[in-house]
Amino acid sequence: MTEASTMQPANRGDARICRGCWDQMHMPIPIRGPLALPFRAFGITRSKMNPNICTICERSFRYVKKQSHVAASATILFADIRGFTHLSERIERVRLSEIVSLFQDRCAQAIWAHDGIVNKQMGDGLMAIFNFPIIRKDHAEVAILAGRDIQRLCAAALGSLQFDDLKGETLGVGVGIHSGEVEIGEFSSFRSDFTAIGGTVNLASRLESQAEAGEILISTETAAEAAALTMGAGTRLLVLKGIDQPVEARVLAAH
Repeated sequence: MTEASTMQPANRGDARICRGCWDQMHMPIPIRGPLALPFRAFGITRSKMNPNICTICERSFRYVKKQSHVAASATILFADIRGFTHLSERIERVRLSEIVSLFQDRCAQAIWAHDGIVNKQMGDGLMAIFNFPIIRKDHAEVAILAGRDIQRLCAAALGSLQFDDLKGETLGVGVGIHSGEVEIGEFSSFRSDFTAIGGTVNLASRLESQAEAGEILISTETAAEAAALTMGAGTRLLVLKGIDQPVEARVLAAH
């Protein structure tokens, strides 16, 4: 039995060592329990992107891999609250922050449950990466499952809000998912956090922008890798900004 296996609990959702460091570099970095205390003294703590990875993952390119970025196959997910801009003009900032907090918390819960990382939070939206730094060969499938959970959890949380300002309107979330090659690393000298860039990220973002409340728009590339989850899904031909040819997407509805 390896050192890593003795430190890992039965529940993968509560890892004792950093799953990103183990998957990428086979380094058993403790993130929970007494063995993690000396590492905390050196500033190595659990990452805010996913509680099962550590801050070494966010700096691995410069300090461990000795390069600024790497190529990787990944699935990118974007999610956004529909009608948020219009809503922000009608309700108080305190109420608005409550909506954003509920959305971000429920999305993170769904993404972490499927080994993704919440890479960016943009107010009423976010970007998630699957298959880095935690390796998942079924990253397309788990991203779709995370998207479904986002719709389910957000529908329950946002639907429970009672704001007179909404006048009977129901808040919803749009999700876009695409799989492909990305460049992952540190692309700014001012921030140490890593992110993903490239056409895959752009297309996922464009798909999310076209998703209606309660919808998950999935690229044909992602659908091909997760046929069991997209079987019977509707199709939609989209004209997307910055993309010359129309893009066909699979449509999953929250219900």
